[in-house]
Amino acid sequence: MRFGIMAEEEGSGGVTGYIKHHLTHYTVNTGHGAFWSVHIDSIIFTLVISFIFILVLSIAARRATSGVPGKLQAAVEMLFEFVDGMVKDTYHGSNKFIAPLAITIFCIVFLENFMDILPVDALPAAAKLFGVEHLRTVATADLNTTVGMALGVFLLIQWVGITHKGFGVFAGEWFTAPFHAHGTALKVALAPINFAFRVIEEVVRPLSLSMRLFGNMYAGELIFLLIACFTLGAAFNHLSTYFLGIAQFGAGVVWTVFHYLIITLQAFIFMVLTIVYVGISAEKH
Repeated sequence: MRFGIMAEEEGSGGVTGYIKHHLTHYTVNTGHGAFWSVHIDSIIFTLVISFIFILVLSIAARRATSGVPGKLQAAVEMLFEFVDGMVKDTYHGSNKFIAPLAITIFCIVFLENFMDILPVDALPAAAKLFGVEHLRTVATADLNTTVGMALGVFLLIQWVGITHKGFGVFAGEWFTAPFHAHGTALKVALAPINFAFRVIEEVVRPLSLSMRLFGNMYAGELIFLLIACFTLGAAFNHLSTYFLGIAQFGAGVVWTVFHYLIITLQAFIFMVLTIVYVGISAEKH
């Protein structure tokens, strides 16, 4: 449960200072302006989570048996069958990597989101022992992470479209859809409009993927921080601190339970939209 264990100790900056501290990344500046700064914490947690995902599925693959499956194998098979059925209903192309891709996206996004359930002060406090002043544990609450994943999906969409249709047909669709026309003159007249709509469509896809995931996870992290601030500087008397502690515990329990649904739903939506976008790119108009 994600309660603040150091909220009372960081009262020097008040609620605003406490929240700003926890929303600041462990950043390395390359010296070329803030735009080129690197959020080391987001990179580290993404790599660690990816390694855990690969390790667990590798263990499940090595222990796989045609007999009675173990709990890990059963869980992986259930997940694979669920995602594989969804891919077959949505994607009608020939690429065999779409189902593994969908499983990878769901698991990694879910695990990154799940970091929001950990105690808000636990890992930052541990990092502080090693001289790291700021540390954010939820990589998907970093816009850089979600935009990076969305851009990866965007490049995948273009690659699938070219491999399925050929470069000529794929490029031609930028000028002939969504408004199809018969006759050369009408096609030429509608080409700029079709191109403008296609550009908007392609830009909106990664934008919606990245902003939806980032917005939900950032808001969830912020609410956990606000709950942790219930007892920040609340030393009026023992009775008020007692009631604030009860309120903090109750709000934390309710939001944690609700947040389990959010983190799962956001991972599911990111996976489904990726499948849908890739499927649309593979189909000919």
